[in-house]
Amino acid sequence: MTGAATAPSDNLRTGGQILVDQLRIHGVERVFCVPGESYLAALDAFVDAPEIHVVTARQEGGAAIMAEAHGKLTGAPGVCFVTRGPGATNASAGMHIAFQDSTPIILFVGQVARATADREAFQEIDYRRMYGQLAKWVGQIEDPDRIPEMVSRAFHTAVNGRPGPVVLALPEDMLVQRAGVGDARAFREMQPAPPPADMERLRALLLKAERPMALLGGGGWDRQAVAGFEAFAQAFDLPVAVSFRCQAYFDNRLDEYAGHAGVATDPALNDRIAAADLLLVAGARLGEATTGGYTIVRPPVPEQTLIHVYPGAEELGRVYQPFLGINSGMKHFAAAAAALDAPDSVPWGAWRQAARDEYLAFLRPHPVPGDVQIGEVVAWLSDRLPEDSILCNGAGNYNSWLHRNFVFKGYRTQIGA
Repeated sequence: MTGAATAPSDNLRTGGQILVDQLRIHGVERVFCVPGESYLAALDAFVDAPEIHVVTARQEGGAAIMAEAHGKLTGAPGVCFVTRGPGATNASAGMHIAFQDSTPIILFVGQVARATADREAFQEIDYRRMYGQLAKWVGQIEDPDRIPEMVSRAFHTAVNGRPGPVVLALPEDMLVQRAGVGDARAFREMQPAPPPADMERLRALLLKAERPMALLGGGGWDRQAVAGFEAFAQAFDLPVAVSFRCQAYFDNRLDEYAGHAGVATDPALNDRIAAADLLLVAGARLGEATTGGYTIVRPPVPEQTLIHVYPGAEELGRVYQPFLGINSGMKHFAAAAAALDAPDSVPWGAWRQAARDEYLAFLRPHPVPGDVQIGEVVAWLSDRLPEDSILCNGAGNYNSWLHRNFVFKGYRTQIGA
């Protein structure tokens, strides 16, 4: 995204107008909210920005989850507005999903007036403390002159490194104060690229392996990156599993696809990941669900030779010490992986085929007591829904039939909560 910054002006705008103008500059087309009196000046400003569609929810948890879904499906930050106190606490569910799934989202929270801060004013909460463990960054805009700066920081923080949620609190009196500040430029996504030497070392380690396995997940992917990694996996005949809630990151119909690690995982896949002598993890954190409670990949030093590729350097070595850690965005990494010279043959062809055969066997619906066979229903839907259909699922075990019996055919066709 491009655009020039503007200089300060004698044309004074309210804080709400400045804020909405920044959203417009950063390319926001849709915001999700529950209207509240603590950010009325921003709502007024949206009237003069008809190109931004304001979606009104009935509860702040729903609004935040809508914004999280928007971030998942587009890669651009989902934007949510809620009022202070109960509104902000209700939104925490969506923010926690965004944090654990590395989804870019920006939550704007109405706040008490600056003159009443720290007096336990009506519905007052310190959002830095409340959201400190649920967001990449929490800020509060005290001066309308700093709105362009802090909104720009919010967008850059949400999308760069490990993507995730950001919170900005908006004191209600700040939003009605007028200022002549200029606008910022549109944000830019900036992700590191893998060093060529690391990619050559990755290739060398892979070619020494006998039982390699790749595991995909996390944020920062797009369709081109997914296609690039699929090409790499096909060129190296590499079995690929996907992490929790990331089943659409690799075309399940490809022979290299070996299944998902998470809820309702095939025990044979867990055994295969545990037995792998090399594990290439791209974008995934290796969290509790994906690792079977940290049992199939054991911290701090896994039995597998771990190559961990991750956009945020702070994650590399945080739980698992990688044999080779590569700090890279997924788009750059997938392109570099697709460009690696493929060998004429690999020694793990039978290993890859066995992983595929186990997946296909596990895919078949398993009979359960009762007249309704949910596995058969999901398999029927899998065969008949358009390939770009988007499936939404929750986090409980009741989703096991979807995880097990649906064949995901394209990126951004699954939204997990």
